[in-house]
Amino acid sequence: MSENNTKKLVVKLHPDDNVLVALTDLQKGETIHFENESYVLQDLIKAKHKFYMQDMKQGEEVNMYGVLVGKVQNDVAKGSLMTTENLKHAADPYAYRNASYEWNAPDVSKFENRTFKGYKRKDGRVGTANYWLFIPTVFCENRNLDVIKEALHKQLGYAVTDKYNQFTHELLQGYLNGNDINDINIELNPTPKNKRVFENVDGIKFLNHQGGCGGTRQDASTLSALLASYANHPNVGGITLLSLGCQHLQVQDFVNDVKRQNPDFDKPLFIFEQQQTESEEVLITNAIKKTFEGLIEINQYERTDAPLSDLCIGVKCGGSDGFSGVSANPAVGYTSDLVVALGGKILLAEFPELCGAEQNLIDRCITEDKARKFIDLMESYDELAHKVGSGFHMNPSPGNIKDGLITDAIKSAGAAKKGGTSPVVDVLDYTELVTKPGLSLVCTPGNDVEATTGKAASGATLILFTTGLGTPTGNPVCPVIKVATNSVLATRMKDIIDIDCGPIISGEKSIEEMGEEILEYCIKAASGEIIPKAVQLNQDDFIPWKRGVSL
Repeated sequence: MSENNTKKLVVKLHPDDNVLVALTDLQKGETIHFENESYVLQDLIKAKHKFYMQDMKQGEEVNMYGVLVGKVQNDVAKGSLMTTENLKHAADPYAYRNASYEWNAPDVSKFENRTFKGYKRKDGRVGTANYWLFIPTVFCENRNLDVIKEALHKQLGYAVTDKYNQFTHELLQGYLNGNDINDINIELNPTPKNKRVFENVDGIKFLNHQGGCGGTRQDASTLSALLASYANHPNVGGITLLSLGCQHLQVQDFVNDVKRQNPDFDKPLFIFEQQQTESEEVLITNAIKKTFEGLIEINQYERTDAPLSDLCIGVKCGGSDGFSGVSANPAVGYTSDLVVALGGKILLAEFPELCGAEQNLIDRCITEDKARKFIDLMESYDELAHKVGSGFHMNPSPGNIKDGLITDAIKSAGAAKKGGTSPVVDVLDYTELVTKPGLSLVCTPGNDVEATTGKAASGATLILFTTGLGTPTGNPVCPVIKVATNSVLATRMKDIIDIDCGPIISGEKSIEEMGEEILEYCIKAASGEIIPKAVQLNQDDFIPWKRGVSL
């Protein structure tokens, strides 16, 4: 077998690795030739999975991406499949060591004079969308938000569920006419894109949540800061706030947090408190009427040219697979490096999914205090998880494991690739706002929605979300762009995938080529020229983190 063909079968991710990744299904007994070495496969090795490059004894260390990712639990033969039975999570200890880090920035000459069309806000930030935002201070107002959402979305052209309403109508008519509903099979065509009444308002969004009262006062305080950061978000043009009145999270607490974050806050903010209103009907009609006036106001805003240095992109992975760290994450990482080199901001979060990658990130911190803050956040988070009988090592889901992510260190080493290779300029705790150009680390759980919720709170105006298994996750105020690790997924779930990194696996494109294509897509999405699938579906997921154990 030729070397060119062999390269399409397996890949070695780092010179120090002692496992190979299968790029396609490899049969038991098959002989694989790689870098002047032959491997007789002892098992079926499915695509995305790994096999050992040498005989290994119990307790010996396994490296991927050049770092420790596990220790073998029993003797394994060269060519054997890596499994949860023969490999357990292990990661090297980490510490601040005053490393000298030098970064070779990528060539950005083809992007240097490029712009995107965004919404310039008075605080200097530039939004990639112009949303009106509804915020409840407490879960008691969720029902009222749902009523308002149904009314505004249907009448103003933001609803996306008409096809399902029509399908239900057909089922009802069949039932009333005595027909067998199994014979009713109308085609679920995409919902027609009705012309919005307010052309420059990209959406009306709702932050339904389960907090605001009943938990600890710390929960209410954290939620207040989170909601305030969403009100201050550059993609938000105006806000309607609904309050019950007696809850822990008082309206004044929220207003104080808004002003603390942005003393010059001047967006339209309409506040309605149910216990001070004569009826639910009056509350809802007043909120709708006042919001309508606000929509008229923010519809006057228009997109204008902004430099790419005004981009703030969060990078996230979810529904990850064995190709995540091979294709999509490194490609997004190259995009991250391009954005940083252009003066923009990148947010890398999901601290449980940085386990094993800590030392590299510490060594890249530009100051000792940033490194110490990262260490403190990681250690306190992991300690909290261990106190309840868990730990970062328990992060991989059954789906992750089934598709090749055997340990958390394997998952984390691949996940960290999304942040690229640039220096770490800042470390942000949950809800802290990004202020510095470059790569910042943001403390959030690995949970898809909690992480995207936290990235938007820190100021991300776009999120690049890589996935190998597929997930519809989105965010109310920050457009989420789905990047598939493989072409099979991109084809099977084309209704939720925006970008296919499968060509990296097939050898048709390089990581650098895909990274540039991803940035091109981001420029179009930031300008409103392309609407990501999650935005088209109104996939507006929002879960506040209570600072408890969430992996």
